This record gives sequence, C-alpha cells and structure tokens, in this order.
Amino acid sequence: MKRKIFNLLLIILFSLLFLSLTYSQDVQSMLSQADDLYRQREELSKAREAMSLYEEIIKIDPQNYEAHWKLAKTIYYIGEHLTSKKEKLALYKKGIEIAKKAVKLGPDKPEGHFFLAVLYGVYGQTRGVLKSLFLVDDIKKEVYKTIRIDPTIECGGPYQLLGRLYYELPGFFGGSKKRSLKLLLKAKSICDSDPLTYLYLADTYLALGKKDKAIEELRKVIEMEPHPDLIPETKEYKKQAEEKLRELEK
Repeated sequence: MKRKIFNLLLIILFSLLFLSLTYSQDVQSMLSQADDLYRQREELSKAREAMSLYEEIIKIDPQNYEAHWKLAKTIYYIGEHLTSKKEKLALYKKGIEIAKKAVKLGPDKPEGHFFLAVLYGVYGQTRGVLKSLFLVDDIKKEVYKTIRIDPTIECGGPYQLLGRLYYELPGFFGGSKKRSLKLLLKAKSICDSDPLTYLYLADTYLALGKKDKAIEELRKVIEMEPHPDLIPETKEYKKQAEEKLRELEK
C-alpha cells in the first residue's frame, strides 16, 4: 500500500514538473513572438499586436517582469505615434501603471525604473510642462535609480532623459541649458549611435546660442548609420533633422 502511494506521489510530482516546464516554454515562446512583432514596429499595427501579446502573457503569468517592462516600452512607442492628445494620455497612464508593476517585480533591475521615468516624462510633456511639474521629482527618482543599476541602458537613455528634462524645465523650476548639455554629452559618450541624443543636443546648442554646433549635430543624424535596434526611430529622426537643418540654413 505504501509503495502504491509513493508511486502515485511520484506520478503527480512528475506531472506537475512537466506542466511547469510546458507552461514556461509556452510563455517564453509567446515572449519571442511579441519581441519579433515589436521589431516590426515601423508598421504600427505590429506594435499593437506586440502590445496585445505582452498583455496576454501578463494575464497568464502576472509575475513576469520581462513582459511588464517590454509592454511599458511598447506602450511608449505607440503613444509617440498617436495624434489624439486624449488617446495619448490614456495610453501613457496605462503604461505608467504597467511600469510601476515592473518596478515592484524587479526593484533591482533597470528597465522598469527607466520606462517608468520615460512614461512619466511623455505623460507630463503631453499634458504640458507647467501642468506637470509635480512629476519632476518622480522622474528624477526613477532615472537616478536606473543610473545606479545600469547607466548604459537604452543607449545611455537615463542621461539622455535627464538632459532633455533640464532643457524643457523653466529656469525658475530648476531648468538649465548648461546642465542639459553636460548630461546629453554624457549620454553621447556612453552611446554614440542614438540619433535622438543628437537631436536633443542640437536643440540645447541652439538655446545656448551655438548655431554652428547645432547644425553639426543635425548633420550627424542625417549621415549616421542606424543602430540595429533603432532602425524605425532613426528613419523618423533623420527626417526631423533634415527639417530642422533646412530651417537653420535659410
């Protein structure tokens, strides 16, 4: 009798292990599919498909850190390509909650903190800087946490984000174009293949009265080879750089 019970327990144990492995493989397969869809994000419908798949993974596995931060990143990308302010704000609010969950699931990992800061930033930018000054401390807190963990994440993204923050903030609320320049140059020293850093540098140089330096940064954007992870963004930023350069060279 004891042997039969022991054998039954073994069968149950192996069945649970098999189910656990199968479940893990299914989730990993879904993550790979979602990642592949995100790589095709230049077609916005693919980014939306990726978003839906990451959401499905979270329903299946609510503790999946990777799905949470990648969903937050995808939401940011989609939001940047919406035209309706109302839709943008609703999506960014959703992204903020997803990123907060990522932070809870991985407090010592950089991605959740970084994309929470990013989503705070674009949410505030969409509402209007003066209406969103209450978010500044939260943005800084998450950025500095990211820097402590991994300052190189997203091609020097933490310094890029801080640099832009100091550019956009009014001086009487702590904004500083000189501080912006220092931070953006730091981002560039970490990663010289993100065209957005160069676009931000151009704006900061212009604000500091350095038109020639601004033109130089814009030309670098136009001439640069796209980073493999930033091909859709580079195409967009090249167009922006060309438009800004035409205005400056009139």
